[in-house]
Amino acid sequence: MHELSIMKNILEIVLDHGQQAGAEKISRINLNVGAFTDIVPRWAQGYFDMIAKDTIAEKAEIHIDTLPAVIKCRSCGSEAQVDIAHLHMECGSCQSKQVELISGRELRIESIEFE
Repeated sequence: MHELSIMKNILEIVLDHGQQAGAEKISRINLNVGAFTDIVPRWAQGYFDMIAKDTIAEKAEIHIDTLPAVIKCRSCGSEAQVDIAHLHMECGSCQSKQVELISGRELRIESIEFE
């Protein structure tokens, strides 16, 4: 259900940008979402549809590009994508467990399409 609060914030941002641009309608919102954010696209769209009713963003399509989770080894500096379904936070090069997540938790509005 965290999608509801996230979509409320996104709606506020896109309405503000739409107003600044003099838009009559917001037709599409393109999001970049990290794999670890655990956002379900159909829930995000459903909540957005509910809260955007009677605004210029009503019926806007939410398009989500999922960004991979990437770790960086603190021992050897190697970077690698992590399969979140089989989470294994270990360096594939040197097998060190001293790794940090450098991407995969992002949530940003990439673009907004206005009419």
